[in-house]
Amino acid sequence: MDFYCEKVFPRLMDLAMSRARNRPVRDRVCGPLAGDVLEIGFGSGRNLPHLPASVSALLAVDPMEAGQHLATERLSATTVPVEFVGLDGAALALPDDSVDSALSTWTLCSIPNPVAATREIVRVLRPGGVLRFVEHGRSPQPRTASWQRRLNPIQRRIACGCHLDRDIPTILREGGLNVTELDTYYMGGELKVLGWTFEGSARAA
Repeated sequence: MDFYCEKVFPRLMDLAMSRARNRPVRDRVCGPLAGDVLEIGFGSGRNLPHLPASVSALLAVDPMEAGQHLATERLSATTVPVEFVGLDGAALALPDDSVDSALSTWTLCSIPNPVAATREIVRVLRPGGVLRFVEHGRSPQPRTASWQRRLNPIQRRIACGCHLDRDIPTILREGGLNVTELDTYYMGGELKVLGWTFEGSARAA
């Protein structure tokens, strides 16, 4: 399983996250970012082409180091300096009040302790800093949510820790963030158990 998660799954995720329908979402989520940005879940760098000119540096965190190799072309093409600063979003090797913005795209589903990761984001954000996010999670429809619970054990295994039914707004609040903007919808082209989406912004409480 370690070989699968370290070598095979990052390539599958890179293909899955390259779909055209994700690009306008990335544009919306990344568009307001500015200054020094912390990205939790860098993956294979699919957000790099969507970073605005207002971003001065990207501090990247991701447990799957294979993603850095898959991101080689995107890293070469971007004008934003990128520094890889760790593997664990719940234990950031960064000082307090050290970043202007944070970014999480389809990441909180798979972090073992997402509340701890949210608290770390709060710790490193400068006063007034914002988290921009898009995540999949628990459907408001009881039947779909029931299927999400049933399928979670399989999903966690085949998707290396991904949970189908996390309540993203609650996680952010418990971690010390106020959700200031939130749009929810089913992502087109996805199964309903995978597609319920939370997109928005949050600031320190």
